Amino acid sequence: MSKGYSKNFWFMCASMFLFMTSFNLILPELNQFLTNLGGSSQKGLIISLFTISAGISRPFSGKLSDYIGRKKVMIIGILVCFIVSTLYPLSFSVWFFLTLRFMHGFSAGFTPTGATALITDILPEHKRGAGMGIWGTFISLGIGVGQSLGSFIYQEIGISSLFMISAGTAALSSILLFSVTETLQNPVKFNFSLLKVSWKDVFEPSVLPAAVVMFLSAICSGIIFVLTPDMSEYLGIQNKGFFFGTYVISTILIRLFTSSVSDRIGRRKTLLIGMSVLFISMIMIGLAKDVYTYVAASIVFGIATGISSPTLFAWTADLSHVDRRGVGSGTMFIALELGIMTGSLSTLLIYDSTKSTILAGFLFGALMALICVFYLFWHLKKRQSLT
Repeated sequence: MSKGYSKNFWFMCASMFLFMTSFNLILPELNQFLTNLGGSSQKGLIISLFTISAGISRPFSGKLSDYIGRKKVMIIGILVCFIVSTLYPLSFSVWFFLTLRFMHGFSAGFTPTGATALITDILPEHKRGAGMGIWGTFISLGIGVGQSLGSFIYQEIGISSLFMISAGTAALSSILLFSVTETLQNPVKFNFSLLKVSWKDVFEPSVLPAAVVMFLSAICSGIIFVLTPDMSEYLGIQNKGFFFGTYVISTILIRLFTSSVSDRIGRRKTLLIGMSVLFISMIMIGLAKDVYTYVAASIVFGIATGISSPTLFAWTADLSHVDRRGVGSGTMFIALELGIMTGSLSTLLIYDSTKSTILAGFLFGALMALICVFYLFWHLKKRQSLT
């Protein structure tokens, strides 16, 4: 399995797994944490504030990764993650907690941007789809392991200990980076002039098609992040990260069999399959009436993610110019954050913390997935007409 991939690649995968585990550990319990502070009506802000700050930081992290180096940008993000995680137990009010959530988003704005640029540098072009599949598996593992263990840790040793474990996991992620070799050729020393960004540092036009698909599909993720902890509670499931614990199993299994599909049939056709499955999964989640149908829905969602996520990253790498991979990665992640933010904010309008309104939230996500299917179909036909 490791043939064709370097030591750099595997250390990066392990580091990203720990980073993703770190901030996903706390996610299932944040709804209740905010409710205890008196902010039950503001649950949608838990995700949206995080993604807003992540999106704001992308132009800076993308530019810096192309100038000072991929590793340094990653370390900045991990450091922010560590500091904020240690401060969560000190939350004394809703506004202080939401301020920390906003600050925490900067970690997601820096570390994945630098990491994706570095991974793109080291992956052989002919195995990019398969390599991104492996890379995405480690990311999904971090999400699934973090969210499935978060509630268990909270129930056993309390919320403050959960935050400290999250901080410790981030620290372990940074330690692994010491074994990673920087891939940027001729990095420069940091100076404050590098923080001046223009539109070209924010947006890489060549990756626009992939960014559109990422935005529309990420709306579904934003909805799921906000609603599935409450959905689990409505179904009598104590572990609020249950959905992610089951979804990650299916997404890993599907990647074992489909990671190289986009290398063979093309990115667009593969994404058409993935987005169609995503559409079905959002309807299934919203209609779930018991644990069994909920598990089935999470498995289908995992299949959709397992097909789509590595394909999107591979497509972005295909479209990015060699000397602008950091900005290209940043553009993709801005689309991701905008999508998650849109999805999470939509719950403020659709969902009123009652079981009767939760279906509408998931149906809105299904509509976004369907629009994505039509966009990909149009884009594929347009490309075929030009060849």
